[in-house]
Amino acid sequence: MFSKLLLVFFIFINFFSNLYANEKLLIINQLIKIDNITFDFVQITNQKKELGSCILVFNNKLKCSYQDSKHKEVLINGKRLVVSQKRYNKNYFYPISNSFLIKILNKNSLINLIQESNYELKNNIELLYLDENKRRITILFDKKNLNLIGWKVVDQLQNNINFSLKIKSINSKVDSKLFIIPSSN
Repeated sequence: MFSKLLLVFFIFINFFSNLYANEKLLIINQLIKIDNITFDFVQITNQKKELGSCILVFNNKLKCSYQDSKHKEVLINGKRLVVSQKRYNKNYFYPISNSFLIKILNKNSLINLIQESNYELKNNIELLYLDENKRRITILFDKKNLNLIGWKVVDQLQNNINFSLKIKSINSKVDSKLFIIPSSN
């Protein structure tokens, strides 16, 4: 009797593991077809809410414009991360290698993250991953259409960042001049 129960339990676990693996594979297959996305976002960092829009170009390019009084922009061109405050004509430069975003902006890294992550099905698909520095990264996908809808991370400064996005377009034409790094102050 115990061996039959163990066999049923094993089949049940194996069945659901295969379902999760199939959903991961569907997400990866959809991601492979995407070169860029344009989206609106809501970013909550330690209770502070910010809004804006972004263009993400695989691999390793991102430009976000915030709707704030400083006219903040974040620009990543594959090598550097620049936070600009247009209102004050200030630019702050950071190496991208220190950012968790490298895992999301690079398509191959994102695919590896998806493959290595733990799967949770809540309101959406949540893929949980611990990076080499033991930082938790949660990537969120819509369970109906499997589109990327956000991420949750704790950054180097221990800030909790929840970033939700709503895709406006996929694979639209993008001007490469958008990703030119501004000169230093």
